[in-house]
Amino acid sequence: MENNSIENIFCATLGSDNVRLHEPMKKHTTFRIGGPADYYLCPHSIEELQKILQICKEKKIEFFILGNGSNLLVSDKGYRGAVIQLWKNFSDITVKGTTIIVKAGALLSKIAAEALEEGLTGMEFASGIPGTIGGATVMNAGAYGGEMKNIIKEVTVLTQEGELLTLSNEEMKLGYRTSIVKEKGYVVVSVVLQLKKGDKEEIRKVMEDLKERRVTKQPLDMPSAGSTFKRPEGYFAGKLIMDAGLRGFSVGGAQISEKHCGFVVNKGDATAADVLGLIREVQKRVEEQFHVTLEPEVKFLGEF
Repeated sequence: MENNSIENIFCATLGSDNVRLHEPMKKHTTFRIGGPADYYLCPHSIEELQKILQICKEKKIEFFILGNGSNLLVSDKGYRGAVIQLWKNFSDITVKGTTIIVKAGALLSKIAAEALEEGLTGMEFASGIPGTIGGATVMNAGAYGGEMKNIIKEVTVLTQEGELLTLSNEEMKLGYRTSIVKEKGYVVVSVVLQLKKGDKEEIRKVMEDLKERRVTKQPLDMPSAGSTFKRPEGYFAGKLIMDAGLRGFSVGGAQISEKHCGFVVNKGDATAADVLGLIREVQKRVEEQFHVTLEPEVKFLGEF
C-alpha cells in the first residue's frame, strides 16, 4: 500500500508519463547493464526536482541522480530507491556573449557543438566525452589536457536540505575527479561556462582531430563506461593493464578491450558481477606485478 501511495505522490508531482516502476537500468547506462530501480523519475524543472527530493527525504527513499548513464555500473539486483534522471528533460543551453548557461542534463557533445557554432573556444576537449554537464562537473571530467575546472565559472546546486546555492569556480574545489558537489552530496542543477572567442575553423579542426583520436584508439563500438580506472600517479592505467598481459582478458561477458586496455567492455551479455569480477582480478594482478593500486573511476550503484 505504501508503495502505491508513493507512486501516486510522484505521479501527482511529475505526471504519470515521467514516473516508472521497476525500470531496468540497463536501458539507461552506456554499459547496458543493471537491474531494476524501484522508481525512475524524470523531472523537467528545478521546482519538480526540489519537490521529488523533498518526497524522498520525507519518505526516507534513497535517490540517485543519473545523467546519460556513462561512468556507471548498476548492480544486477538493481537499486532500492529512486533514480532521478536529468538528461534530455533537463538540457537547455543558452549562449550569452562568451558565457554558456546550461542545465545539468545537457550533453557535453551538444554544448561543444553549440560553442563551435558561436565561435567559442575552450570546450573542445570535452566534445567527445559521453556524458552530461552535471556528471562532468561533479567529477571534474577531463580529457586531452583539458578539464572542466578550466571552463566552469559557477555552478548552481541543490543542497541536501533542498536549498539552491550558487558556487563560484573556487568554491567548487575542483580536483582530480572530485569536487565539493561530490563531497557534500549536492545536486547540480545548472552550470555557467566561461569560454573565449576563437576561430571557428580552428575549433572545428581541434574537435575533428580529437574525434579521430577517440575513434581510432577507443572501443566506441562496444558498450562500456569509458575509462574504468583512475590514472595512478606517475602511470597510465591502460599501460599497466596491458603490461600485466591482460589485453582481451575476460570474466563472463566482461572483457578488457583489445583496442584500449583502460576500458572494460560488455561483449553483449555481461552482468555487473562479471564486470566487478574483472575489475578485482585486474587490480590484483597489477598490484602483484607493479605494486600499484588501481582505483576504479566507474561509480557503483546498488548492492554488490
